[in-house]
Amino acid sequence: MIGITTVRGADEETPVNDPDTDPAAVTGDSAQGTPTLEFEGTTPYEDYVHASVLTGLQQPLSDDPGEMAFLVTTQVMELWFTLLVHEWRTARDALFKDDTERAMEALRRSLTAHRALNDSWRPIAALTPAQFNAYRTALGEASGFQSAMYRQVEFLLGDKSLSLLRPHRGHPRVHAELEAALAEPCLYDAVMDHLHRQGLPVPREVLDRDVTQPWTPHPGVEEVWRQVYAGPQGSPLVALGEVLTDVGELVWRWRSDHLLATRRAMGAKAGSGGSPGVAWLEKRAARSVFPELWTARSHV
Repeated sequence: MIGITTVRGADEETPVNDPDTDPAAVTGDSAQGTPTLEFEGTTPYEDYVHASVLTGLQQPLSDDPGEMAFLVTTQVMELWFTLLVHEWRTARDALFKDDTERAMEALRRSLTAHRALNDSWRPIAALTPAQFNAYRTALGEASGFQSAMYRQVEFLLGDKSLSLLRPHRGHPRVHAELEAALAEPCLYDAVMDHLHRQGLPVPREVLDRDVTQPWTPHPGVEEVWRQVYAGPQGSPLVALGEVLTDVGELVWRWRSDHLLATRRAMGAKAGSGGSPGVAWLEKRAARSVFPELWTARSHV
């Protein structure tokens, strides 16, 4: 039993509370009351976190011990995607209301989450081909591009694609959520709307664009950011531009780390699920997020 040690006497063992492992054994000034150790059902912690659900989701399909790291890493990434979607939606909705304080708080929180997401590569970033091949067949047709939550991430960044909804037609709830996300403005659309209301010359065709289409760079938006950065460096709009640049940089690093980990583990082989593997990831990594924020710097 956790927290119990025994003292052996002449004829018996007497249980003794161990203060290093049993919180009920803490006494004196350091005690802040006796913790509840008895519950009729599951613990409140379990009811809130659903830890047993999370820790029961790992079901390796091979006998290779390395598959567990790959599976857990992938599942952890899905949770970070979920948090990023939450934060960027919060920021987007706040910007449409010109609530810059709430938007900036959400964007800054997303930076911390995204750094943790990027760090999630570490357990599998240095896989050798032999190590990956030991359980690769267990993946079957599964591929990261099929991740519905990552598609939500990409849609919020303005990388819209109707065709990438097709893998989810067999899951009505997920497909409906992606359809809704495709039809909603991306984070950058909300930024443009906010900049327009601050008196900056955001082109009308940008404000009225079809939000189901991917964002394409526009020279008028580049000029808007040039004007922002040519102004007072302590302004709220420069601060907004910089936190968005931080987001864009972290996305680029995420894509680059994905590319490097894949190239290291499997070289130029075709990816699972029919994807072209490294060639696909190279194309994705080359795309800038919030592109005019980067190009405008050449003209300030």
